[in-house]
Amino acid sequence: MTGIKDIQLIGNEVAIKWDDDSEDFYPMDKLRAASPSAETAGERDLLGVKIGGGEEGRDFTGVTVTGWNPVGGYGIQFHFSDGHNTGIYTFEFLKELTNHL
Repeated sequence: MTGIKDIQLIGNEVAIKWDDDSEDFYPMDKLRAASPSAETAGERDLLGVKIGGGEEGRDFTGVTVTGWNPVGGYGIQFHFSDGHNTGIYTFEFLKELTNHL
C-alpha cells in the first residue's frame, strides 16, 4: 500500500497526493460521516452485539477538517470542527472511500 506524499485542505475538501502521485479528493462532511470510530460506527462485543455508534446516516453538512495527525505509517487521524477526532483512517480505508463518496 502506498503512503501519503502530501495532504491539503482545499475549500471543503481534503486533497491527498499519494506516493504513487495519484490524487484523491474527499468532501469534509462525507469524510466525517465515514469515520471508522466506535463513536460513529459502533463496535461489536465478543458475542457480536453492536455497542455505541448510531451516527450512520447523520448529516454532517458544514463540518470541516481543522487538522490531522499521522498514525504510524498506515493512517491519518483527522480533527473535525464538531470536536470529533477519534477515527483512524487507514490509507487502505481512504483509498476504498474514493469509490463510495
